[in-house]
Amino acid sequence: MKQLRNRLALAVFVVAVSTTAARAQQSQPVAPHTVDLKSTDGTLLKASFFPAATPGPGVLLFHQSNRTRISWDDVPRQLAAAGINTLTIDERGYGESGGKKEARELYHDGDLDAAFEYLVSQPGVQRDAIGAGGAGWLGVDNSVETARRHSAEVKSLVLVSGETLLPQLRFLRQAWQLPGLFVVSDDDEYPPTVEAMEWLYDCSASPQKQFIHYIGPKAPWLWYETSDASKVPATGSHGTDLFKRHPELPATIVDWFVTTLIRTPGHAPADTVASAAILNQIEMPGGVARVTQQLMEARHKDPKVRLWPEVNVDIIGEDHMREADAEKKAGHPREAEMEMKVGIEIFKLNLLSLSGFGRCALQSRRCVLTSGREGAGAPVRRESVGHDRFSRSAVVVVVRHRTASS
Repeated sequence: MKQLRNRLALAVFVVAVSTTAARAQQSQPVAPHTVDLKSTDGTLLKASFFPAATPGPGVLLFHQSNRTRISWDDVPRQLAAAGINTLTIDERGYGESGGKKEARELYHDGDLDAAFEYLVSQPGVQRDAIGAGGAGWLGVDNSVETARRHSAEVKSLVLVSGETLLPQLRFLRQAWQLPGLFVVSDDDEYPPTVEAMEWLYDCSASPQKQFIHYIGPKAPWLWYETSDASKVPATGSHGTDLFKRHPELPATIVDWFVTTLIRTPGHAPADTVASAAILNQIEMPGGVARVTQQLMEARHKDPKVRLWPEVNVDIIGEDHMREADAEKKAGHPREAEMEMKVGIEIFKLNLLSLSGFGRCALQSRRCVLTSGREGAGAPVRRESVGHDRFSRSAVVVVVRHRTASS
């Protein structure tokens, strides 16, 4: 009997190990492989495809002018492991690709489309969930132009140390639904890159954008970005060279694509800096009404859009409530009531922003659904939200329940 139990235990162990191994094998991305892409003029462009183990989004990665596609290799491996199929490509005339660099302008569109069509044609790649990332002016321009040419499919951008041209800038000014991650370092060997990236960020109309700016001393301005490495010594702070100096950056880029292509496709958390114009407008006379209108118009186009971080508007509302407390203590009841009304309207705006996201309104420090006097025939329920960490007083909220006849 003891031997039988031992054999049964061994069998169960073997089955468990085999099952775990099989699952692990299934979740592992397939090894990357090299592919040849044929452009419109017959030129062969060399690329590397990093397939994910399961169906999912896709990402295109473009290199800078003084590097090749292998400079990205750490990122696509992580992306594939996270479930995102990734294609890196050598630009025409660079690395292992054929053709001449000087012919880029003639065949640019065809080269980009060859890469895009290969990626979206691969089994398991979601055509409507594509990201594009680029380093240097070459990669950034390729990324934005790919998004411009395939705006319905490209849902996320990562732009590192580069710039682009007027048609692409105009596209970014209109692409308010396109999340973007912008990265630059002060000691970039091509110093104008910093201002170029700041301008790119500012041109992007999306409130779902983030800017990573590594602060430091400026490098001397020797020349514009060039493929001739002898003209400008590398500082390790341009494009994908940043990965060695900032080893956390590849994981940050991967997390950005996972967020905007898998967790919340086409969306990223709203950023305070990107939302500054809207947040400042709330404090202007009639600002809450104007911002509410902006939100409703944006929701009409995209029901899941977020125009500001919840915490910022919550802080603005709290400031008015604290001011109301101060006015009340100073013996100014009318001013206190006015400040409280403004605070309530701001909290209501925040709750409106949260609606449709499956989140409880009580996540806000204040829960305000309506204000004003209780009308006849309108049943009401009073809720005390309780003390928050900023204010010593609790707020009583009047919640109106509409009757069938109202």
